[in-house]
Amino acid sequence: MTLTPTADTVFEHGWVYTGSEDSPTFGGIAVADGRILSTDAAEVAALAETATHRVDLAGRLLISGFQDAHVHPVMAGVELLSCDLSGCDSADETLSVIAAYAAAHSDLEWILGAGWSMDAFPGGTPTRQQLDAVVPDRPVLLENRDHHGAWVNTRALELAGITAATPDPADGRFEREPDGTPAGTVHEGAMSLFGSVRPRPTLDQAYDGLLAAQQHLVSFGITAWQDAAVGEFMGSPDTVPVYLRAASDGALKVRVRGAQWWNREDGDAQLDPILARRDEVAAQCDPDRLSLASVKVMVDGVAENFTAAMHECYRDHHGDATENRGISFFDPRDMARFVTALDREGMQVHFHALGDRAVTDALDALEHARTENGETDNRHHLAHLQVVRSEDVARFASLGATANIQALWACHEEQLDTLTLPFLTDDAEAHHYPFGELIASGARLAAGSDWSVSSPDPVQAIHIAVNRVSPGSERRPLGPDSQRLTLTEALNAYTQGTARINHLDHATGRLEPGYYADLAILDRNLFDLPPEEIHTARVDETWIGGERVYSRSAETGHDDASATASTTAGPA
Repeated sequence: MTLTPTADTVFEHGWVYTGSEDSPTFGGIAVADGRILSTDAAEVAALAETATHRVDLAGRLLISGFQDAHVHPVMAGVELLSCDLSGCDSADETLSVIAAYAAAHSDLEWILGAGWSMDAFPGGTPTRQQLDAVVPDRPVLLENRDHHGAWVNTRALELAGITAATPDPADGRFEREPDGTPAGTVHEGAMSLFGSVRPRPTLDQAYDGLLAAQQHLVSFGITAWQDAAVGEFMGSPDTVPVYLRAASDGALKVRVRGAQWWNREDGDAQLDPILARRDEVAAQCDPDRLSLASVKVMVDGVAENFTAAMHECYRDHHGDATENRGISFFDPRDMARFVTALDREGMQVHFHALGDRAVTDALDALEHARTENGETDNRHHLAHLQVVRSEDVARFASLGATANIQALWACHEEQLDTLTLPFLTDDAEAHHYPFGELIASGARLAAGSDWSVSSPDPVQAIHIAVNRVSPGSERRPLGPDSQRLTLTEALNAYTQGTARINHLDHATGRLEPGYYADLAILDRNLFDLPPEEIHTARVDETWIGGERVYSRSAETGHDDASATASTTAGPA
């Protein structure tokens, strides 16, 4: 006799997008023991009669949970708990928040934080004197939103021993006053010169930051992520013990793939420790919860401070070509060698490749690895891809490289229009964030946010991927219409595309029987919305392994229409 299965929870009366078709169907899903039992409408209706809990979707949209392919949760969480400038839109507002934070934390020896916007300051380079005016007595170091630069006051420069005679490091530079004195904005590797004097977050602070970040991210329907730099990274404490502690405590609810930081000073000697750490974590943790089988390689910088590696030279304020083509943090031949070694050892490589020359170099490294090692299932991916030459677009599919997109950036906005495009070649906009060209060429897409650089909200990113313009903006769309994604393409990139690079696609990324019940409930059906209204959707609930980890109605305390999703015992 075959026993009829019993569902723990049934989600019913809503639109269900399983990811195996182009649009949702009306029905529901049944869940038992943390996994999906059925998505068949008739089976789900029958299982609902004996289910322990029933969730009325009330016509809303149920999808597989979002997965963020490139995010910095521990660092971002610590910033949430420090001087957080991410909500400031002007120089005056930024300085006011800094002054208020310093006054409220008179016990702190250093004022640390992040999130200021380059476009709030002329040339994207605030001065030390501006900080001195609000915090004259203590050192201040505040990283900008993209974390490729920082703003310091005079006291911080003094404590670090940095003067007009201090040369720029090979991997960074100081903005300078006419006499050579550092002006207050530092770029890329120049930030490391403060490493010996600035305080580091403690492991307890990092742990609190991780949990704060997790709660923030699940509120956007995110159920898994790839941490784009674990270990000791740009002034952070070693984040691996933080993740291990959270996993051991049962506090880590999301599924995490960690990309271990490849330090550009340590060379090949770091390969064995990286492999050992991967194996150490694998011995302690279920790989569906925590894995360190990826490595982060930062190939170049960012375009707005002219450190993204470009094939063509940047232009000056008059439109004339300079001699600057950005910074390559690795010699291409060296990178090809160590990427091949990582690939041979079964490690996934997660590249930061923003400029078109960086993209070429990363693809060249993968081509060398494939020539030496043959085809593997490591699922390497290139993140950011601000500018990509058409001849390189076609190489993604042939090399099995995934395009890891940050779609929220693919629109005209102040920083792009004033600090980047005027300094690039005339045709650069046509090659900016070429999502449509990539997918048309057969490339696989994954999607992420780079939070805390930008909002982690997948819905807003999907809106821009489809429209190439930010909500409410009067600016024209970025690039040709052919670079737009369809809603299905963008949604799949943020679910099954990222699940694939996280090596979680055997059990997440789609709604299929046997897969984990990692779910997001949106307050409306995205597929019924006009493209320009996609951004209006909100996440009502997030579930991981059949457990509800976020409820918007519980967070707001409002018993509105969206609260009909609250779990009720017994049949309706």
